[in-house]
Amino acid sequence: MAANRKGDRRERELVNALDEAGFAVMRAPASGAATTRELPDVLAGNGELFYAIEAKSSAGNPIYLDGEEVEALLFFARNFGAKARIGVRFDREDWYFFHPGELYTTDAGSYRVKKETAIAEGEDFAEFVGETRRVTLDEIGADEPGETANDAAADRTREVLEAVRDGHMSVDDAVDVL
Repeated sequence: MAANRKGDRRERELVNALDEAGFAVMRAPASGAATTRELPDVLAGNGELFYAIEAKSSAGNPIYLDGEEVEALLFFARNFGAKARIGVRFDREDWYFFHPGELYTTDAGSYRVKKETAIAEGEDFAEFVGETRRVTLDEIGADEPGETANDAAADRTREVLEAVRDGHMSVDDAVDVL
C-alpha cells in the first residue's frame, strides 16, 4: 500500500476513534502538500480538551518529523487555542501521543519517535481523551492527586510494584503480598 494511502487511512482511523470518544473532530483536508498553509492533520475538541494533532504512522521504523513541520504545528495550535500533539501509530500497536517538547531532537533538528519510546512513554488513547489518568509509583497511596505518599504502607506498595515492573516478582506474587 502506498505510504500516502496508508497515512490517510490511519488519519481517518484516528478521526473515527476521536469521534467515538465524544470529540467534535475533523481531518484537515488541506494538510500536507495540498496547500502552502501549514495545518495540522486533525483538529479535535470536546468542550474541555482541544487538540491540533500531527498524525504519523510507520510499519516499525522510527518516525521522523522535520523541525519546520513541528514549528508550524506549535504556531497553529497556539493561535487556535489548542494543545499541540504528535500522534504516532506503529503497525499492530495503538495510538500514542506526545507534546512536541517531549520528543527526541536529532542533531539535524528533526524530531524522532521510536516504537519502544512510544509504548513506554507515550500517552495512550484512553488517557489522551480523558478516560483514564496515568498514576506514577510516587502517587500510589497519596491522599490527594499529585501528593507524594511517604508512609510505610505506601513505600511497601511502591517496592512491590517496582519489583513487578523490573521483573523480580510476578503479578500473582504481588497480589499475595499486597
